[in-house]
Amino acid sequence: MECYRLTIHEAADLLRRRELSVRELTQAVLERIQRTDPHTGSYLTICETDALAQAEQADRSLQTGHPPSPLWGIPIAIKDVILTKGVRSTAGSKMLEHFIPPYDATVVRRLKDAGAIIIGKANCDEFAMGSSNENSAFFPSRNPWDLTRVPGGSSGGSAVAVAADQALAALGTDTGGSIREPASFCGVVGLKPTYGRVSRFGVVAFASSLDQVGPLTKDVRDCAILLQAIAGHDPQDSTSVNFPVPDYQATLTHGVQGMRVGIPKEYFVEGMQPEVEAAVRRAIAVLAELGAQPVSISLPHTEYAIATYYIIATAEASSNLARYDGVKYGYRATPAGNLQDMYLHTRAQGFGSEVKRRILLGTYVLSAGYYDAYYLKAQKVRTLIRQDFRNAFTTCDIIATPVAPTTAFRLGEKVADPLTMYLSDIFTIAVNLAGLPGLSVPCGFDNQGLPISVQLIGKPFEEETLLRAAYAYEQVTDWHACKPPL
Repeated sequence: MECYRLTIHEAADLLRRRELSVRELTQAVLERIQRTDPHTGSYLTICETDALAQAEQADRSLQTGHPPSPLWGIPIAIKDVILTKGVRSTAGSKMLEHFIPPYDATVVRRLKDAGAIIIGKANCDEFAMGSSNENSAFFPSRNPWDLTRVPGGSSGGSAVAVAADQALAALGTDTGGSIREPASFCGVVGLKPTYGRVSRFGVVAFASSLDQVGPLTKDVRDCAILLQAIAGHDPQDSTSVNFPVPDYQATLTHGVQGMRVGIPKEYFVEGMQPEVEAAVRRAIAVLAELGAQPVSISLPHTEYAIATYYIIATAEASSNLARYDGVKYGYRATPAGNLQDMYLHTRAQGFGSEVKRRILLGTYVLSAGYYDAYYLKAQKVRTLIRQDFRNAFTTCDIIATPVAPTTAFRLGEKVADPLTMYLSDIFTIAVNLAGLPGLSVPCGFDNQGLPISVQLIGKPFEEETLLRAAYAYEQVTDWHACKPPL
């Protein structure tokens, strides 16, 4: 049985009925990784020994009763910016190439408490900075639908691992679209939760007011299961919100009858790939057939989102990455003539070009004489963008948009043009600036056979509404069930 192709809920059912062992499932996934990862570059570290040991322990526990959690014995990949105790965590950077954390991130600890098997650390853009996974310091990940194309970034390895059946699910992080864009490019489900819904403790920081951990899964039910495990208040994270976590699976089947779906005119623009717009509009039509009510809305400050994001995010990156100096931990350049030379050479050799670009830009906008003109103004525009969404949600319950203006582009196609690369996130970054939940759901293919997804955006802490709408859509379509030819 090709049990690596199972969803979380399918595997959990077989484990509960004793028709599959955790050892068999874990071994099948590891063998799948061994066969396919040389082509996809999904993983930076594979935890074979630890995973099999966890599997043996899980099977022993199952001999005395039913799985205590739907994640019990489920192999899950972890993006390499999320710390794992005793397992190398590089953030896709030479700066942390040999870093082994002494503790688990809260989300990893919660997965382990739920009985999940950590199968490996997924490749990503360096310090989560990128839209293509080509900024990894080690090697790029490749899209399993077409190995000459990018999987999206920065959680590209996580998305590829799920799409290529190299894990039953994965965790990624999303600062400006880094879960939703690779989910769209690879044809899987990806959720960026509300800012503060999921703990960031133990996550290597890029932009602290924007970063959020979320699931990448094979279908919407799995997304609900994984979110249930990681969501909730964490006193170790000062930005974690103490807000009740609902039972996400309980509301999945409630349908969309009477749900108002906002269609923002600013998200359907010239220059979009026609097949993307057509597929997204078809998805909205399907929701309407299921009883939802499409309504036209406006998000007038959308045009300023890219500029606002790349001021705020780079400013926070400049501050967060100042700690990588060759003294505290991580890479240190040797030999060095003096302390200043050591700092200079460490950061010059340890960081890749995109990280350096963002540090320079962030340091500039925070510098004396430019702070008010750039950073302060960007924060004011961020407030206007948040207000746009607040106004829109007075007339709709969720918002439907494309995830990206195109399907997956070719490896190397945009590397030399950072501004064009940044525009790949034009439909996702406003969601991060506003701190809202956003969900990417497969909704079609282009004429090259590349996946297309629709993005559903919700009110703060109403992930269950997004999951409900996505589940209703998924039940009458089969895009999520399509598999790459890998």
